[in-house]
Amino acid sequence: MTSSLPCSVASRLFPALKQRNFRLFWAGQCVSLVGSWMQNVGQAWLVLQLTHDPAKLGIVGAAQFLPMMFLSLFAGPFIDRIPKRRTLIATQTALMLLALALALLTATAVVRYWMIIILALLLGFVNLVDMPTRQAYVIELSGREHLMNAVSLNSAAFNLARMIGPAVAGLLIEGIGIAPCFFLNAISFIAVIIALFVIDAPPVVSATDVSGPAKVLESVREGLSYVRERGSILGPLALLAFISTVVINYNVFVPTFAEGPLGLGASGFGFLMTSMGIGSLLAALTLAVRSSKGPSPLRLYGGAVGMCLMLAACGLQRSYALSCVLLGLVGYFTITFSASTNATIQLRSDDAHRGRVMSVYAMVFGGVTPIGALYAGFVTKAAGPGLCMALSGAAGLAAALPFAIGALRNRHAGAR
Repeated sequence: MTSSLPCSVASRLFPALKQRNFRLFWAGQCVSLVGSWMQNVGQAWLVLQLTHDPAKLGIVGAAQFLPMMFLSLFAGPFIDRIPKRRTLIATQTALMLLALALALLTATAVVRYWMIIILALLLGFVNLVDMPTRQAYVIELSGREHLMNAVSLNSAAFNLARMIGPAVAGLLIEGIGIAPCFFLNAISFIAVIIALFVIDAPPVVSATDVSGPAKVLESVREGLSYVRERGSILGPLALLAFISTVVINYNVFVPTFAEGPLGLGASGFGFLMTSMGIGSLLAALTLAVRSSKGPSPLRLYGGAVGMCLMLAACGLQRSYALSCVLLGLVGYFTITFSASTNATIQLRSDDAHRGRVMSVYAMVFGGVTPIGALYAGFVTKAAGPGLCMALSGAAGLAAALPFAIGALRNRHAGAR
């Protein structure tokens, strides 16, 4: 009796895990994402060790997301038309091979900055398809009624990995070097590839015609019209686009803030990223527990306000301990905002347009990163990491506050 109690509590709090296919996919992601975060930290530290230039770190970030910036919208029609499991097996395999290539180049000491740029660009082309496909596939595995729970659990997996991966990467880098971070990432993709092979969910595809360039362009225009005509989708996406450009540049902000004003090494940088992961994980679990109520506009826009405030505060101080706390809060509010946005727009979309809507989401969440990374890299070089973080937080706050005030007014009007 008592042994079944934890299981019954887990089923009640995380109903999406009762779905076999989602459970398999989620477990594979839990393993693979740890490796991905190890590679993120290792790659950032490798660039700084090779160049000692935050602007060049920003250029790597720009290269990685450049394909998504220009081509994301054109991926949407194919995501709607091709079975998503088949697509993901191909993209995850490609990501594994790219990680292995970076590992071999680093281990043999032949890696150069231009090689990292090329690999980052290739990674961007794969993620152009992989990211929106994974997002759109979740509802096929969990069911519409458990989507918020599934999105929150995916965020929990992502941020559990953010908590573990950077800390392990930092210790590995200081202990035996950077290359093991990339080797372990390559190995980690095996888990999600195996999960995809054993999933037995029936494919959901639309009748989207992708038989030629004209048909693809017509489908893209239809998808954009679909988004534009629905304020409940357009509003969150517009705010996400701005904040992704100006605020969510943590791959530039955190390593340069760690190396510069805080004077930390690789392990200190890793634990700053882990602090963000802890906050993000707590947010994801909180959203999962509250998922039965669905996504809340006030929580969505309030998360944006909190994220910007905490980032600005972090940039204005120089304490390592306080930086860990503030970055933990940045992580908490970032996930509150982004996961709520994800669930909101998916629930407002129908099956025929979801791939295209999520390709727009991918573009405004990751596709604007080239602009954001260049902005963060060059402003950090000119003004310093702390001031850049403070200015970015203030700009994001100015954009988010009107949305949050509107959501608060709507809540009060509904209560009356």
